[in-house]
Amino acid sequence: MVAIRLIVGLGNPGREYETTRHNAGFRWVDEFARAQNINFKNESKFHGLVVRGQLHGREVLLLKPQTFMNVSGRAVGALAQFYKIAPAEILVVHDELDLPPGVARLKVGGGHGGHNGLKDIIAHLGSKDFWRLRLGIGHPGQGADVAGFVLNDPRPEERELIGEAMRHALDVAHLIIEGKIEAAMLKLHSA
Repeated sequence: MVAIRLIVGLGNPGREYETTRHNAGFRWVDEFARAQNINFKNESKFHGLVVRGQLHGREVLLLKPQTFMNVSGRAVGALAQFYKIAPAEILVVHDELDLPPGVARLKVGGGHGGHNGLKDIIAHLGSKDFWRLRLGIGHPGQGADVAGFVLNDPRPEERELIGEAMRHALDVAHLIIEGKIEAAMLKLHSA
């Protein structure tokens, strides 16, 4: 049983990206931090916004890379190396084209599925064996439309479904941190 020591929310910095589909990971860790009453601080040596907290009896770090999505690995790699955090102790929260809005899924390992943030993290960690919390945003249908799709805001009904999935995922966050990932998956995947 491996406990999670680092939770990374993926997104793009800047107000113009705040509500886009691609920033689902940022929004989830923001909600998580708010629920724990902890605040992010800019840590330039880690290329991101970082917060350390005692959560469920464990020290956990939260990270929002400020490098832009496609080079997220720089921040994740720097922080993981500094704190000697193994890939299996990392949870990356990100938007997922292959899941419909309203669905959140946990998994460990696997490829990047064309997600450039994941691709860069895999390159910097030298491993695919980290946990992912995949927040469904749906797919535009055509591969050529993906960039515009992820960088735009979801429709109101999609936003509501994505918010619902995020709340379900927040409800199992304590299980994830405690290393009870199978229990978290069971609860989340049957929601």
